[in-house]
Amino acid sequence: MTDTLNPNDLSDLPLDDEILDDPLGIGYDEIAALTAERDDFRDRFMRALADAENARKRAEKDRREAENYGGSRLARDLLPVYDALSRAIDAAGAERAVAPQLIEGVELTLRELQNVFSRHGITVISPALGDRFDPQQHEAMFEAPVPGTAAGDIIQVMSNGFMLHDRLLRAAQVGVSSTPGGAA
Repeated sequence: MTDTLNPNDLSDLPLDDEILDDPLGIGYDEIAALTAERDDFRDRFMRALADAENARKRAEKDRREAENYGGSRLARDLLPVYDALSRAIDAAGAERAVAPQLIEGVELTLRELQNVFSRHGITVISPALGDRFDPQQHEAMFEAPVPGTAAGDIIQVMSNGFMLHDRLLRAAQVGVSSTPGGAA
């Protein structure tokens, strides 16, 4: 005789009060443990998801900064070249008649360097005499009382400054007027 299931045989089924007490045949402690484990996994998953999103945003920010500011060391190394070319043109003054092609070549080289600077977001900070001293863009090399000026006015420009996008590469070096000796 084979063991066949009799659909009318209910002897193996638990009683109603047993079903209410433990419907799946698992202890309530085990259900509570499984629920806590599920909640823990959900919390870990949400934290991992947030960490991944933060890492993606951080990588994007780092990529943008590298794109905008990655060449700052090279740019700083080129600033003395700009200064030397500018001084050469300023020094030429009356000598332009002696070697006009040479002076023109230096001017063209300086212009090309300025074009390269502008393509890469480098701007020149060139303060004028009488401008107000701005510690965000200027470096005071000396302070002297000069009649006819207000304290904090620029009285001499030693070198231009440079910005790379919104960051200062080099501050403009200036002389600043102090309060004149007669006024106080």
